[in-house]
Amino acid sequence: MMIKSELRELTQNNIDALPDEYIFKSNAGILKNMLSLREYKDAKSVMLFYSVGREPDTLLLAEAAFADNKKVAFPFCLRKGIMHAHVVSSPDELRPAMLGIPAPPEDAPVLSPYELDLIIVPALTYDRDGFRLGYGGGYYDRYLADTSAFTVGIARERLLMDKVLREPHDIAVRRLVTEKEVYNCPTM
Repeated sequence: MMIKSELRELTQNNIDALPDEYIFKSNAGILKNMLSLREYKDAKSVMLFYSVGREPDTLLLAEAAFADNKKVAFPFCLRKGIMHAHVVSSPDELRPAMLGIPAPPEDAPVLSPYELDLIIVPALTYDRDGFRLGYGGGYYDRYLADTSAFTVGIARERLLMDKVLREPHDIAVRRLVTEKEVYNCPTM
């Protein structure tokens, strides 16, 4: 049986092997499916992650959320797995922070986990039950344990796994969006 670190490496190799044309089309399909979600349309506040590398593109989703007059937050990560949702009025406010990933200014307004309506959760990949193979820092698992926000994972269909390795602290998202499908995930 593989351990999570081996699975992360294998998944990253699969991501790196995806054709650029597929990445482009996948990003467009994920955006279209995200914007069609009732939970997105009804949300007044949204927390997104800043996509890097070949992750599903979240900047177009951020632009749509700003255009839809939603309160938009991005994670501001501290050490030891602690993360806060800091509100920005434009992606231009984001600056390289931990691991070089753009984040809001430390003094940007903070929304509590209970003030968020929708959280878009990053991952290397997901299974169709909404469990994710994350990056190993535990930031989102800790954060999601303290929120009632509706959670959505975004992933590329070609990377979905039959079943992600699960640990007791892992929290599944409620909906999974790919370029082809919107999966309603069973809740625990």
